[in-house]
Amino acid sequence: MPPESRPIPRYVAEPPQDGLPYGRFAQMLSERFVAACRELDDEDSEIGEPGEIAWFPDRTYAGRTYIPAAATTSTGSEVFGYVSYRRAAGEGEPADYEAFADATVETAVANPDWTLDLSDHELELWRGPEGRRGTVTLVWGRALVPNGAIATAELGPTTTDGCPLVEERFTLISLDDYTGDLLEVRLYGGGGGELARESLYEGE
Repeated sequence: MPPESRPIPRYVAEPPQDGLPYGRFAQMLSERFVAACRELDDEDSEIGEPGEIAWFPDRTYAGRTYIPAAATTSTGSEVFGYVSYRRAAGEGEPADYEAFADATVETAVANPDWTLDLSDHELELWRGPEGRRGTVTLVWGRALVPNGAIATAELGPTTTDGCPLVEERFTLISLDDYTGDLLEVRLYGGGGGELARESLYEGE
């Protein structure tokens, strides 16, 4: 087999290991996420109070597990972000929690033409050959068209990650913004047909 002509990271995150959070664990995650949202509210009183939180599939990268979240607020905005943690020796109790939140007024409800509702957050810089740089990015979203089975991350000609849908939701971790290629998410049905695609930079 010839050497890889484009050596970039692919499928670097563990696949989802647990179902969507529920019960006491979900309550604990909610408290941390809402606390991060309230820090935003201190800066912008128009955000409002988060409603019911939608959790997304967990993904673990570099020893840290990320569980993304999103919620509509009392003002019609949306808060989105994640709660992350580490496990001692990979199997112990979760510890070293961190929570991140941001807000937007661009919601799926206000954009009925959307086929995918995406959020993202940069995790860290990645350097390739000859000092080329990209960004490892956490992406989570919801399919807004029916019959989706799996979402994939596409960087130019390379598929870099995939996640089966859980209650129409998915989470991806992929290199982005590398050698001129920008990350695109695609949705496929159970038969392998493409149902939707969207760039993280749509409309920019």
